[in-house]
Amino acid sequence: MLREKDLAKIARKPINASEAKRLLDHLERWNGDVRKEWKARASANQIAMEGGDPFAYADVYKGLSKLEAAGTMRATDREHLKKSLALLVEEVSCALGETPEQARDMIASH
Repeated sequence: MLREKDLAKIARKPINASEAKRLLDHLERWNGDVRKEWKARASANQIAMEGGDPFAYADVYKGLSKLEAAGTMRATDREHLKKSLALLVEEVSCALGETPEQARDMIASH
């Protein structure tokens, strides 16, 4: 059983439409670096995705998309790319009232 007073520690409110637009802008402007050492990268990506911050999901997604384009992904990278995209799709589709497919297209175009 979950106590109401503990809810804020476990769950957060979904992002709203303006935050979703900022998230899409963040994806478009992202120009970060990807860790070269795969174990450190995998650990950092896992922590980022477990943290609940959609902007961290975006960083994971963009970094791993960069690796995918370079053809240098490991199995864990592929799993994290898939999971980060799924998390982003859920956030954007709920915030903007779009279908998951429409949200996926928006994310991919940024």
